[in-house]
Amino acid sequence: MPIIVTLDVVLAQRKLKLGELAERVDLTPPNLSILKTGKAKAIRFSTLEALCRELDCQPGDLLRFEPDVDPHS
Repeated sequence: MPIIVTLDVVLAQRKLKLGELAERVDLTPPNLSILKTGKAKAIRFSTLEALCRELDCQPGDLLRFEPDVDPHS
């Protein structure tokens, strides 16, 4: 998938643990882990807003677009 989640980088920069962030944004640690590992298929804007608020960042700090490379082009 061409959307890359960089939550792990932002957490490391903030020296924040996944469990602590999960508690602050009212998500379960397993659900936040699914997002962090890039296995999530979608994210609610309300969740993205809560993450940005707690991490003092912009959505672009958490998500990056990398187009798929077509080996035949």
